[in-house]
Amino acid sequence: MPYRRTENVIRRLAAREQAILDGAAALAAENGMGAVQIAGVAERAGIAAGTVYRYFPSKADLVAALIESAGERELAALREAADRAPGPLSALAAWITTFAARAFHARHLVWAITGEPVEPDLDRLRRDFRHALTADLAARIQSAVAGRHLPEQDANLAAPAILGALMEGLIGPLAVTSFDEAAARDAVQNAALLALRALGVVDARARGLVAQCAVPVQQAS
Repeated sequence: MPYRRTENVIRRLAAREQAILDGAAALAAENGMGAVQIAGVAERAGIAAGTVYRYFPSKADLVAALIESAGERELAALREAADRAPGPLSALAAWITTFAARAFHARHLVWAITGEPVEPDLDRLRRDFRHALTADLAARIQSAVAGRHLPEQDANLAAPAILGALMEGLIGPLAVTSFDEAAARDAVQNAALLALRALGVVDARARGLVAQCAVPVQQAS
């Protein structure tokens, strides 16, 4: 009779796989994708390095899974924040502010899954993640335009431009990284204001929208 995994075994295996991914994410969040090494991940997960290879045959497989899992988590958080908002313009502001906050407070991890140089095969996964981000943001912009909350514009052009400005200003190589908590909140809010103004929201309205948004102050996880 063939062996069948019990539910407890399946849960245990899934938990170990998640522990490996959490360990990899923690290392990337501290020092970028270059810090994701099998030995270090195994230590963070509390397992032997050989066990990591049972789940991910190579470092490239592990990094690919990290990019996919971290990207899915970030996109889900953005959608959740926007979907809680009362209208299309508030949803757009919540999306932008949440992206700015989560990127800022997990800058090494977000840069690792969006901009840090990696092998060509892995870069495809990052392009997929960036495409998903821009498509979701473009849909939020289009909804606000349809509701006459924004001037007419090409959302498919505006979305990547806004994302590029946020990433370069908050997490790119030229971004300032030394902030206390109050200054960090100001940086996130000012970045969100810049984005909303660029989309055509008048200053007073943009400030009101950002002020209403919850701004996470802890590192995204």
